[in-house]
Amino acid sequence: MSKITDLVAARSAADPEFAHAYAAEDERLRVAVALTRLREAEGLTQRQLAALAGKPQSTIARIENGTVNPSLQVLGEIAACLGRRLDVRFVPA
Repeated sequence: MSKITDLVAARSAADPEFAHAYAAEDERLRVAVALTRLREAEGLTQRQLAALAGKPQSTIARIENGTVNPSLQVLGEIAACLGRRLDVRFVPA
């Protein structure tokens, strides 16, 4: 484990509020990275993806920079416009 991983684990064990906030932020970051990678793999700009999905470009930007936690409906609509399906999984913490 890295020092930062150890620090986060220790702080999370001592502070449930921190643990909850960290988990939520980690989730937003994972969604942001996944959407950015998908968009780039498709060779699309944020504006192009937004047009295909029928969303404002700002929505795509906010998801990609992690400032919003998008609904499953929005993610599903984005996936569908690219001929994909959304796959939600529950994995061990």
